[in-house]
Amino acid sequence: MLTEEKVLNLLNGLEEPFLHKTLEELNAIQEVKVKKEKNHVSVKIAIAKTGTAEQLQLQTKVVNLLKEAGAETVGIRFSELPEETLSKFRTEAGSNDKGLLSPESKTTFIAIASGKGGVGKSTVSVNLAVSLARLGKKVGLIDADIYGFSVPDMMGITKRPVVRGEKIIPVERFGVKVISMGFFVEDNSPIIWRGPMLGKMLNNFFNEVEWGDLDYLLLDLPPGTGDVALDVHTMLPSCKEIIVTTPHPTVAFVAARAGAMALKTKHEVLGVIENMSYFESKLTGEKEYVFGKGGGRKLAEELNTKLLGQLPLEQPDWNEEDFAPSIYQEDHKLGKIYRDIAQNVLNTLEAK
Repeated sequence: MLTEEKVLNLLNGLEEPFLHKTLEELNAIQEVKVKKEKNHVSVKIAIAKTGTAEQLQLQTKVVNLLKEAGAETVGIRFSELPEETLSKFRTEAGSNDKGLLSPESKTTFIAIASGKGGVGKSTVSVNLAVSLARLGKKVGLIDADIYGFSVPDMMGITKRPVVRGEKIIPVERFGVKVISMGFFVEDNSPIIWRGPMLGKMLNNFFNEVEWGDLDYLLLDLPPGTGDVALDVHTMLPSCKEIIVTTPHPTVAFVAARAGAMALKTKHEVLGVIENMSYFESKLTGEKEYVFGKGGGRKLAEELNTKLLGQLPLEQPDWNEEDFAPSIYQEDHKLGKIYRDIAQNVLNTLEAK
């Protein structure tokens, strides 16, 4: 038979969802009543924020725990913890988390930009992030192309982020922590938003995600010089940029606008990556310059920066058991080129 003491012992060890302390530590169980004749238990619990999904999750845990212990019915009321308790434990919880945008942050931001779509900017973003992780760096990746999000699919990510307290926990894949609008959209639905809403979501990606300690946070920007790119330039005054182009002169000409925007907003252009530089026949070894030559080098000269690397046209090796359609294996020819580009980026940053 359940008693008030037994109920307290059962519930005291549960964790409050926002402050990550036990209910006992917070003195959060404010009332327990047991009606023995009806085998009914009623409890009143204080938490940091009521009317939330976290409250519902805790409620489910309490009900299941008490019914497993023998209660036939359970009644729960929630209230909010006193302000002095909130202040005390929020200070403790936040003392080690200054945030990515704080002056104390040591994270280097690298935005991957292009003048137009279709040049493989997202492919470069995911493979550069993975290559930096392979070099032993702590890496995060924001899929900031909010209309054209593709990073989760490219990296073969099937999980979604979970919420812990008031923070979103990014999904980790190939050693890279990832957040994307794609995680929050059902069935590949289109995003019909105006500029201010895009900026708000981007701000949430910086401030509402529990990134932990990162060496580098990469941002896969939308192509062009629109609202999201402008928001990034405003939010991250010390952001570095890499411009992706193809060898085609028109593509490089358009990409120059993205580079010029970076320079005008005091962002440093680390270099240019030329994608789809050529196609090499596996039969003859002959190189075909499908999109012409020289666009990447010319763009680098125009932006007074370096050409970080040239990537040929070639498909990754697909592993059906660990499917990631756009990630090159470390021993793949392009995987090795990406590793060299990542090392080039690190050398460039360390030389500054």
